[in-house]
Amino acid sequence: MNEERVLALAGVFQGAALAQQLATDGRCDEAAFEASIASVFRIDADSVASVYGGVGGVRRGLRTLVAQFEDQTRDVAVMRMAVTVLRLERALSRQRGLVDRLREGIVGAQRQVEHFGITHPNVAARLADLYTSTLSTLKPRVMVTGTPAHLQQKANVDRVRASLLAAVRSAVLWNQLGGRQWQLLVYRKQCAMLARGLLTGSTLDDGG
Repeated sequence: MNEERVLALAGVFQGAALAQQLATDGRCDEAAFEASIASVFRIDADSVASVYGGVGGVRRGLRTLVAQFEDQTRDVAVMRMAVTVLRLERALSRQRGLVDRLREGIVGAQRQVEHFGITHPNVAARLADLYTSTLSTLKPRVMVTGTPAHLQQKANVDRVRASLLAAVRSAVLWNQLGGRQWQLLVYRKQCAMLARGLLTGSTLDDGG
């Protein structure tokens, strides 16, 4: 494992954690949500950290990763979603046509970002529609459980799907960097240690 791979994996866990928060509470960490959604549009970033606007953009994901791999405060739903996202990305990679449609859809959504702003409901709705028409057609399906009242609100469901799309974007990056699902079992402690180091570094960079 290395820091770049851990950052990409943190992006997967951040998207899953945001989806779970939204499904359960109807709200989420807005700074993390903005960074995750922005990562969808940074297809040709200069570095892994810059995909998230810096290490701080994936801080929520790093904390989630540490909790899943090291602490006793594991969230089974988030872990299940993250693993399913990694498997879903592998299924996507075998569907060239869907990959092209996804890329075209993201380019189209970029125009809405420029017009409305990254966190506007119209952008979340566009990304949710893109997720539904592409990734939802593949197996395995990412199962989201939460509070029925929150899962019946379209605007909230749009944000859940947009978060999952961001998680898949990070899964693509994880795979490009040589990340494989079996590494989650073999390198759990190393992953958590690297994530802790990245968290400490990003806190020091922010001056607190």
